[in-house]
Amino acid sequence: MFGFFKKKEAKNEETTAPTTVVSLDGELFAPANGKVIAIGEVSDPVFGEKMMGDGYAVVPTDGKIHAPVKGKVTSIFPTKHAVGFIMDNGAEVLLHMGLDTVELNGAPFKISVKEGQTVTPETLVATVDLDALVTAGKDNAMVVVITNMDKVDTFSVTELGDAPAGKTVGSFKTKA
Repeated sequence: MFGFFKKKEAKNEETTAPTTVVSLDGELFAPANGKVIAIGEVSDPVFGEKMMGDGYAVVPTDGKIHAPVKGKVTSIFPTKHAVGFIMDNGAEVLLHMGLDTVELNGAPFKISVKEGQTVTPETLVATVDLDALVTAGKDNAMVVVITNMDKVDTFSVTELGDAPAGKTVGSFKTKA
């Protein structure tokens, strides 16, 4: 389902100032209160080098994690560290909570959604014990990637820096 490890990338534009783009069919939202960073700043090379797709991350200031897109939950990983979504336009989006957190076996994560559930940026997806991540020596970046970038024509992160959960931080257009 997810286009893991596909290296195909869309045209990418990262800016610190908001831009107005016409005819987009996908909005991306901050999944948490915190600092939005470019995907290249993520310390994990799988994400930072866009091996799983293009995206962004939020370094959260609290543990309430919301849906990064409007769509449907397609998968919740057994270790609760990641949730997959599909949007109406066919974009597949992965929300990966923290880095190298699979080995924590779900301990710091409380999932609040179910597979098949329709979500919006207001939907609480999970509550993460950020202190437990720190204690375990894990990076707490909430990474959002589009995993089927071969279907994406243009991609843009338009808001970097501090943002509240639910704020539009990027957009993309799928190929015709």
